[in-house]
Amino acid sequence: MSDEQQRIFYELKPGISLPGDWFPGKIPVNIEVGKNTVLDSSFCFKHYFSALPVGLRAGSNITFWRTSLAAEENALIEIGDYTYIANASLVCSERISIGARVLIAGGVTVADSDFHPVKPAARLADTIALSPVGNRSHRPMISIKPVDIEDDVWIGFNATVLKGVRIGAGAMVAPGALVIEDVPPGTEVAGNPARVVNR
Repeated sequence: MSDEQQRIFYELKPGISLPGDWFPGKIPVNIEVGKNTVLDSSFCFKHYFSALPVGLRAGSNITFWRTSLAAEENALIEIGDYTYIANASLVCSERISIGARVLIAGGVTVADSDFHPVKPAARLADTIALSPVGNRSHRPMISIKPVDIEDDVWIGFNATVLKGVRIGAGAMVAPGALVIEDVPPGTEVAGNPARVVNR
């Protein structure tokens, strides 16, 4: 790392506290990380609750800059080499898999679950179960489907990728797009909902 990078980023290593980090957190121990993978703060793990033996499997030469790695108890996040994630949120109930050389821009959200029921009656029951007088064990079933983002994908500012989506290798997701269906390899999608666009 250059001197400038060393002032901004810390090498990601399991179980350590980062010297000079503005956030008083600690890097989780249940992560596997390759060489030269860096982050700007342990704040990335503020909402990381994975209790799996490995909850984050990150390759080499990855940059996490102002990124939120929010993982529930049974969640696994996998990220390939040379991926750059800037000011984005990965919100994972089960599995989010991101390939190599992927660029994810600021404001992007990738989620593998709705995190609440979709139908109105079930949403109401969930709201009651989550209330201070409710019982969380009575929450209705919530739909969870893994997200797969293949190699060499670019995801633009403020795009959202929802559960069950596969984004094919070399695809481009335009800023602000809402991706609710698979994206074919090598295509560009834009809009809400995202559709293939011809350029």
